[in-house]
Amino acid sequence: MTEADADRSGSSPPSGYRDPRSAVDDLRRVGANPDFWYPVALSRSVRTGRVLATAFASESIALYRGASGTVHALEDRCAHRQVPLSMGVVEGETLRCCYHAWAYRGDGRISQIPYLSKGDGRPPRGVRGYPVREAYGLVFVFPGDPEKAAVTALPDLPAFRSPKYRTMTFSRTVRCHYSFMHENLLDMNHQFLHRGVVGRLHPELLEYRTGPRSVEATYLFTHAGGKRNRGASLLAAEGMGGGDSRDVMTIRTAYPYQTLDLVPENAERPAFSLWAAYVPEDAEQRSCHAYGLLMIERPGIPGALHLAWPLIRRFAERVFAEDRMAVEAEQRAWEQQGEDRNHEVSPLILDVREVLRANGIPVRLQAAASSTAEARSTAGACDGPEPVSGHD
Repeated sequence: MTEADADRSGSSPPSGYRDPRSAVDDLRRVGANPDFWYPVALSRSVRTGRVLATAFASESIALYRGASGTVHALEDRCAHRQVPLSMGVVEGETLRCCYHAWAYRGDGRISQIPYLSKGDGRPPRGVRGYPVREAYGLVFVFPGDPEKAAVTALPDLPAFRSPKYRTMTFSRTVRCHYSFMHENLLDMNHQFLHRGVVGRLHPELLEYRTGPRSVEATYLFTHAGGKRNRGASLLAAEGMGGGDSRDVMTIRTAYPYQTLDLVPENAERPAFSLWAAYVPEDAEQRSCHAYGLLMIERPGIPGALHLAWPLIRRFAERVFAEDRMAVEAEQRAWEQQGEDRNHEVSPLILDVREVLRANGIPVRLQAAASSTAEARSTAGACDGPEPVSGHD
């Protein structure tokens, strides 16, 4: 993969892209670039007629599903008294604040103030409405410049749509900066951490490629002995006998997402593919929500994957728990030291840090970027063709 290949997702760098020479030194102070689609909830968690509170970095978001089934995303505050709209009531396609019953359309415009009579003065403008899309069982919002939403693609996951694969979904909060998650998955030299479930694995880095927005690494994995969890064997398509194999694993950070494909020796397609996104949840971005889609190949024996599903799930959850323990410990060390004293020696990890740093936005600029996007989204909210009145 060349740098030109890495740039095929767009003709110009995303908003916030900065030359590495002018980048913030401490990656843990770099915020996620908002000009991408980010998952903020599982689709099944946003039920018809209900509201769900979620967030992207410093921005609180209220998701609600109207009577038509469409999901809307609004800034989570009423323009009147700042009460969270996530406490509100859904009426048709409208969200009504629980306090004074101000009603909002899905674009954030105020459609009704029950006690306001015509001529009583201009009401406040509405709140920010976010572009929102549903795909892969997830609700995505576009927290950046709304004008870029229509020309920015959602991630493409062909295995999710393939009948040859079944998907296991993960949704967990991890108390660390999102960059620790990228480093953890890309650097497979940490397999010692998982020795209790995968035995002794020998990862050999075959090659890696890097570009302005991506880093891709290919490893050869050999099981060198030790007890191996049955779920690990099943996930790697080694059959019920759990025989050893050599697997080729390709991991890619393609900003801001991450993917992993494992292809057993002599196989034609991945035994499983993972897609992951790490969405910051707080203003300082020291906590993130990890969304993962693990797409597992269906074996030739009907019903075999269904029977193996609980074992695979238990294995995956244990590996994730061990990874979370490690990255949260890294975050605590950063907070105790007040800076990043990390002494990295791997060129691969140094390169992925540069990609994350160069494509992100300094945390101190995140609030300014959010304010700019909000102004664009709500501009003209009081001057639009649909006036606010006291009656629907």
